[in-house]
Amino acid sequence: MAISLNRVQLIGNLTRDPELRQIPGGQSVASFCIATNLTWTDQSGQKQDKPEYHNVIAWRKLADICAQYLRKGSKVFVEGRLQTRDWEGDDGVKRYRTEIIVENMIMLDKKGDTAVGIEQSYGGGIKKRSDNGKDEVPAPTLKEGDVSIDDLPF
Repeated sequence: MAISLNRVQLIGNLTRDPELRQIPGGQSVASFCIATNLTWTDQSGQKQDKPEYHNVIAWRKLADICAQYLRKGSKVFVEGRLQTRDWEGDDGVKRYRTEIIVENMIMLDKKGDTAVGIEQSYGGGIKKRSDNGKDEVPAPTLKEGDVSIDDLPF
């Protein structure tokens, strides 16, 4: 049996406010972009920066939370999986977009001394965790097959 792993972890800053939409089935989907930076010193001793921009998608309650609490410039940790979609543009050219489907999000901008984490897993629902690691707000479990890529409005 072949082993495979599709896992992404990023810490970065939002480049724009999350955009929240409702798909025809009534489920929430939020899309936003996270910037990360690669920093190095070149041969001449000059500090160099190269930003990377990552398209991020959150679903259901996690999408609502992202839209409510995240803003442009927010520092955030996201964890999830990569997914590539393809479609044919109006000009007939096939286009591709690789996105991170978020399953876990931690807001790193602190108000006071607490950071809040939100986790969404396909088997365990959504949990709100405080700094002490205790689950505070359980949510309903997601069912496989609730959403397909065809449900995306963009």
